[in-house]
Amino acid sequence: MAKKKTYEELVRDQSGTLVEQIVTAVVKQKSVDVSFEEEDDQQWAIVKLYKEAEDQEMAIRLQTGDKWILQFGYYDEDDEFIELLQPLAPVEIDRIPQALQKVMRKVLAGEEGLRVPGGLLGR
Repeated sequence: MAKKKTYEELVRDQSGTLVEQIVTAVVKQKSVDVSFEEEDDQQWAIVKLYKEAEDQEMAIRLQTGDKWILQFGYYDEDDEFIELLQPLAPVEIDRIPQALQKVMRKVLAGEEGLRVPGGLLGR
């Protein structure tokens, strides 16, 4: 029987697949919130996908300096929220549609979130 992958292994080894899952879900939504967030000296634009049944949050975030990151959050056995961050390689970034990349860059530059139709982000 195959050993079940931990979330850390999943994020590290399958980040491209997770990016595709997020993109597929986002472009099917009627409207999508691309948010602007900041913490300490970091700023980023982010698009999130919630999997309520599994109590997980997956997101693609664009940080200053054109750094693309996969964000994966889950609750551990002690009900503590754990957030994993995985920098994306160019081949994984290429899986993000140009329209979504453009909107995320606009949100980051303007420091203000946007709500856009999901169908427009798949181009």
